[in-house]
Amino acid sequence: MEPIVLAYVGVALMVGLSGIGSAWGVTICGNAVVGAMKKAPDKMGLYIGLSAIPSSQGLYGFVAYMVMQPYLTVDVSQHVAAGIFGAGLLMGFAGLISAFRQGDVCANGISAIAAGHNVFASTMVMAVFPEMYAILALVVSLLIAGTFPAI
Repeated sequence: MEPIVLAYVGVALMVGLSGIGSAWGVTICGNAVVGAMKKAPDKMGLYIGLSAIPSSQGLYGFVAYMVMQPYLTVDVSQHVAAGIFGAGLLMGFAGLISAFRQGDVCANGISAIAAGHNVFASTMVMAVFPEMYAILALVVSLLIAGTFPAI
């Protein structure tokens, strides 16, 4: 396989999987909001705040791509292509899984708020925990890019 193909597969994983995770997590929250609106429509601002949280993983995948983008040339070395592929696997799967699970946390918070519980701040805190793993994956992707030769 040509190194450039391996690098582009890594980028596709990086952006694609983290984007899918964000779409999935936001959809989980959106479904919870639809149910919550039946009980407490006046809390829409809180629902929107929690619903948006899983969207960040898709942004992390895009940031990782932007860091890798200068290395996506036809003469990319096997070393750099493998690094981009590895970063893509890492960022893609961490973004996918953390956004999905974060969507579950936020959806439960949305349901609890609709039931009359004051759990917005607690839900935000609990939503940070899956997010930390996506941030860690982004940081490791940046560190991987830091090992590449200067352009």
